[in-house]
Amino acid sequence: MSIPIADRVREIPRSGIRDFFEVVQSMGDVISLGIGEPDFVTPWHIREAAIYALEKGRTGYTSNLGLPRLRATISDYVNENFAVRYEPENEILVSVGVSEAIDIALRALLNPGDEVIYHEPCYVSYAPSIALAGGVARAITTRAEDRFILRAVDVEGAITSRTKALMLNFPTNPTGATMPPDELEKIAALCVKHNLVVLSDEIYSELTYDGLSHPSLAALPGMKERTVLLHGVSKAFAMTGWRIGFACAPPELIDAMMKIHQYAILCAPIMSQEAAIEALSHGRPAMEKMRSAYEMRRNYIVSGLHALGLDGFKPQGAFYVFPKITKTGLTSREFSHRLLLEKKVAVVPGTAFGPSGEGHVRCSYATGLEQIKIAVTRIGEFCEEIAADGSAAAA
Repeated sequence: MSIPIADRVREIPRSGIRDFFEVVQSMGDVISLGIGEPDFVTPWHIREAAIYALEKGRTGYTSNLGLPRLRATISDYVNENFAVRYEPENEILVSVGVSEAIDIALRALLNPGDEVIYHEPCYVSYAPSIALAGGVARAITTRAEDRFILRAVDVEGAITSRTKALMLNFPTNPTGATMPPDELEKIAALCVKHNLVVLSDEIYSELTYDGLSHPSLAALPGMKERTVLLHGVSKAFAMTGWRIGFACAPPELIDAMMKIHQYAILCAPIMSQEAAIEALSHGRPAMEKMRSAYEMRRNYIVSGLHALGLDGFKPQGAFYVFPKITKTGLTSREFSHRLLLEKKVAVVPGTAFGPSGEGHVRCSYATGLEQIKIAVTRIGEFCEEIAADGSAAAA
């Protein structure tokens, strides 16, 4: 029997990151600058909160929206760090990671054919999530020479009569780009003018460097009532496996998202929610130490890659660098696969993040500094060998 797979699913490509790392996992002794996951273990006091919850027998369902105590904690955390207040009772929903929050927000918003604009290179799930929700994904290309900043003029040029929403992710995966406040204000004004809903994925907001502070779109005038603020504990608190994200949005949208969430998921795991309360309440000292380590690693890997002639701007957020590799004469995919096979260093082809990623690779510095040093050395050897091969061929 031939199983009749839905057209919208058949047409969606598999994740370029996950496919590549199927190859990585089949090899041994690989230094990975690939998966965007902190190499730190979740701090002990956070793990202990989950253990304590288990010991107390807190193993049941929670409210579909999440534990009231966690939602109150999120409200305080967002107000303190993003300068915008959300009501715990009806403006916050706890999700299974930010990915679920993105999915249910899009499904709650979109009718078939509605357009969503987003900036590219971008996280791999954005366009597929829009398509799965029945929408039409419209990419705006950002440029390396402009530090991958999304410009308001480009947003305005992409808006049509069918545009319903804008998706943002700053600091950005895969480029580490951040947004200048003045440009963010211009984009906010456009959203008000054209009555757009904004899905603002700010999962890397705590991970900014060089003394930079993160401006949240939701805090700008006229934006709270049209923004879905998406955040979670995975990146800043080294809690990827706990799968806790959250969405802050107007009550009517949270209610619509909750309808989908309650039938598909029901609730996030209670032990993870207990851990998230501890992380958001008392996790800042550990988070600051991790951020300092990332900043030191960023400085090393950026200078090391620049010394090899692999140009790219110095990112001010997240834990990725997105160097340009066109001087090698290889495509992004060729560079990544050959580097893996010949030098056992894993980086992600830039095309995994959209066609505009061609000519780049993503290197994560969420791995130990000693491993990064070895990786940079091996990348240097790889580039020298490619150059030598090219010289021999030309001769």
